[in-house]
Amino acid sequence: MSGEGPVEPRSGEGAGHEASANGSTATARVPTASASRYLQQLCKHWAHNLAVEYTAERGTIRFPAEGRAGTFPGDALATLVARDDGLDVRIDASVPEQRGALKDVLARHLDRFAFREAPLSFPWRDEADQG
Repeated sequence: MSGEGPVEPRSGEGAGHEASANGSTATARVPTASASRYLQQLCKHWAHNLAVEYTAERGTIRFPAEGRAGTFPGDALATLVARDDGLDVRIDASVPEQRGALKDVLARHLDRFAFREAPLSFPWRDEADQG
């Protein structure tokens, strides 16, 4: 784990899929010394009903266009990267409304796993929406 900046999608992640091609992105560095533990708990939690891939350092969660958060034009992808000083969270959504819904969903779920230090700080940065 390193103290680098917010997570950027790797080749094949984010930049090429439908959610971010014409969509909406948000990033945050969530300060915590337990980033890897929270990343793994969150990914295990959602692996039962969503497409999830993860290691101790990095995870991706695909949220379908139609789900509990609502109905949207395309899937969304959440990318998590554990750092020494925090958890980088990136949401690549199909539209701003989906981005907003997932910011809330991710924050609520992470706060549940981080109950000893909750509420966690989520300094979200929304990228300009592409038209």
